[in-house]
Amino acid sequence: MTTTATTTLTDRYIDAILRRVPSRQRPDIERELRASIADALDDRLEAGADPAEAEVAVLTDLGDPAKLAASYADRPLHLIGPAHFLDYTRLLGALLITVVPTVAAIVGLLRAIDGDGAAAVAGDAVGAALTAAFHVTFWTTLVFAVLERVPTLKPLPIPKWTPAALPEPVGRRTRYAELIAGTVAMVLFTSLILVSPVLRLQTDASGDPIGALDPWLWDTGLIYVFVGLLVIALAFNFATYYAKGSVPVAIGRAATDIATSLTLIWFAANDHLVNPAFVEAVGWSSDVTKWINGGVVAVCIASLLSTVITAVRDYRQR
Repeated sequence: MTTTATTTLTDRYIDAILRRVPSRQRPDIERELRASIADALDDRLEAGADPAEAEVAVLTDLGDPAKLAASYADRPLHLIGPAHFLDYTRLLGALLITVVPTVAAIVGLLRAIDGDGAAAVAGDAVGAALTAAFHVTFWTTLVFAVLERVPTLKPLPIPKWTPAALPEPVGRRTRYAELIAGTVAMVLFTSLILVSPVLRLQTDASGDPIGALDPWLWDTGLIYVFVGLLVIALAFNFATYYAKGSVPVAIGRAATDIATSLTLIWFAANDHLVNPAFVEAVGWSSDVTKWINGGVVAVCIASLLSTVITAVRDYRQR
């Protein structure tokens, strides 16, 4: 074994490794490293290589000392490894889909009960949703990161996968039935909106009907924009059925759903959903309007989150 194996450069390399491993392992690791480096260096010197260049080449082949130290210490260099990654993503996705919309809806309803305005209800609901999403993501990631690095801990009680967990194939007939049901519901909902001004649920002193929806929607023409978005969404439902798996169709459908929810949120936030004259004629208190606006905002926020999560999931699958 050559006496040139131990040099300042080699010492620096070994020291960089030893600083990253437990102290009880350092003597054995140092002996193993010096022997390995010396053998590799001797091979290059016997082949006629320059000593300085040979040392640089040997240390380069060994690689980053931080990675080598991690392999000696059996310490992962990733946050969530393959052993837990699928369980991590599945649990995180399930929590985001359920917890975040629930928190947003509860906060929105509580703010509406307290008598806050529609804008305040929407802002607090969105803020609560973002805060809940952050906490769910942070604490779930922290738990799995600890599991990754402390193998003695018991794993989370996540059911073991079996073939019974495979999703049942959705037949074309089932999807067609869902399409027809969605179409009927959309047509009925749209028709109810358009005929609401002439429905005689309540009448004024002259016997004219009082519409349940704010007349401002018709005066500005924005109600037709909203109905148009509903029709476009219905068209994308048909496009999804006949062009399953098309990325442009999926993007268009998600964009339309988002635009529809944002439009409805804007109506509620500006108190342009319920007709004040209708509320007065029925004898409702002003709190009822706040409840309706808050509920609409909460439902729309949940719909937005669901649309975004579904779009991301479909993109990953494709």
